[in-house]
Amino acid sequence: MEYTTMLWTIFTILLILWLLGMVSSYTLGGFIHILLLMAIAVMLIRIIQGRKPA
Repeated sequence: MEYTTMLWTIFTILLILWLLGMVSSYTLGGFIHILLLMAIAVMLIRIIQGRKPA
């Protein structure tokens, strides 16, 4: 339960940072894109493993 909450929190934070990077500047854009891809990968792994969201 705590693991799922932590993943959703990280996913949300990374999504917000990614959106800010798209709007604000291009300097950290690449780094934020990498973090977003990592968050999506974690979510896909959870779905593939069959774990139910909270």
